Amino acid sequence: MVRKIKAKQILQLRNQGLSRRAIESAQGMSRHSIRAVLDAAERLGVGWDDVAELSEAMVYSTLFPGRGVHESVFAQPDWARVHTELARVGVTLKLLHQEYVDASSMAQATMSYDRFCRLYAEHAAVSGATSRVGHKAGRSIEVDWSGPTMQLADPTTGEMSRVYLFVACLPFSRYAFVEATLDMRQESWLRAHTAMFAFFGGSVPRLVPDNLKTGVISHPKEGEVVLNDSYREMAAHYSAAVLPGRVRHPRDKSSTENTVAHVATWVIAGLRKETFTSLAQLRQRIREQMDAYNREPFQKRTGSRLSVFTTEEKLLLQALPAVPFEISTWSYKRKVNTNAHVVWAKNFYSVPFNQIGALVDLRVTETMLEVYRRDERLASHLLLPATTSNQYRTNEADLPEGRSFQAWDRTRIEEWATRIGPATVTVTAKIFETVFIDEAGFDAALAVLKLSRRFSPARVEAACALALRGPVRSPRYAHLRPILDTGQDKTGQAPEPESDDGGYVRGSAYYAGGTR
Repeated sequence: MVRKIKAKQILQLRNQGLSRRAIESAQGMSRHSIRAVLDAAERLGVGWDDVAELSEAMVYSTLFPGRGVHESVFAQPDWARVHTELARVGVTLKLLHQEYVDASSMAQATMSYDRFCRLYAEHAAVSGATSRVGHKAGRSIEVDWSGPTMQLADPTTGEMSRVYLFVACLPFSRYAFVEATLDMRQESWLRAHTAMFAFFGGSVPRLVPDNLKTGVISHPKEGEVVLNDSYREMAAHYSAAVLPGRVRHPRDKSSTENTVAHVATWVIAGLRKETFTSLAQLRQRIREQMDAYNREPFQKRTGSRLSVFTTEEKLLLQALPAVPFEISTWSYKRKVNTNAHVVWAKNFYSVPFNQIGALVDLRVTETMLEVYRRDERLASHLLLPATTSNQYRTNEADLPEGRSFQAWDRTRIEEWATRIGPATVTVTAKIFETVFIDEAGFDAALAVLKLSRRFSPARVEAACALALRGPVRSPRYAHLRPILDTGQDKTGQAPEPESDDGGYVRGSAYYAGGTR
């Protein structure tokens, strides 16, 4: 608690004659923290005159020496030397980390490469030096959303809709990419990255985003950064690691921050007099503006962003994978049904039968559905069209031997009807005659056959025979169930319909207002 209190301010207010209670009320500070500061000052004989010229941090360290200082268990590198060596041609953080491990591992525990990189970045930020990691060719890409936005006009109504700009920059060459999107959701974020890698023609080891929820779930001051699953998966597809900039530290991605400001001039202001009615049209004009921006000569160095990228950086980029990343969405904790299938978008996909009752996660792309349990992929299927429902995708290897796990087809339905009786076979055949494709008759035929689970097969057969003698050409469940409920199948007779030869005619008294 005391670590967050401004000790110098408390001593100043106390010197002005305010009581502890007055300081607590005026500043909203804890009375215990105020007491701790004043007691420490009294114990050490420190007054306002002694600290008036000191900074807040120095006053705190004077009153509470050693508090808040944590000794690291790892051997500490000479960060000034690391920063100097990193400027040499061919020297990388990986090489310097290995030299650090070789020199220190026998005497003291050594830190991991990830921690080494992070602490170097913190050293560069604290010392005010520009991190030379960001200026290595082909090593990182900084990405962010632009604050300013653009607009699209509906060609019919003229209504304006907002368009967001994704900005990416290679810090070494300052070569930039901009993509227009209709929203800032995760799918748009991932698609923009895929377009970015295709534009650059290669990948890099590091992606440096801001701390948006589309990429980073949490970025605590201590502990590990928690990345969004889909973003981490996309980065891994391009052999890149996500190293987000620290919260409220724009210098960690200064190149893209600078590019965002230039985008406001070259793209937003440059196209302000044009009206766009389609996203494709807007993207084409943005590409033209960014091409001009990348060709603009530098003011303080030779060449342009494009020339430096082409001659010095492009050859150092990692090769792209054979296929681009396919955007995916995740659905968590889906239960595997007793038929060894899991439901997605009103359709059914098989899972190994030994997972019945388990909770699984689904990864869904534009073409595939994959079933995972923890980190293990259990099954994969081609995704059924969005227009279908109640359809099955079944891998035979997922199901045990036995008909109860097999998908229904007309042959299997007819076999079941045969076991009940010939009248049931006729009823199911008439159902299939009324549909254009067999699949459309499965539900109606199965509804008839499943009556044998509530009533005996003999009664269902009798009800089918009785219904076939009636006026309905193709009896179905709705005709058979009343026969079974009322026991007409036992008597073999259905109630005779009333004669309506002459019809029913209301008398004159009805229309004259008489009694009905």
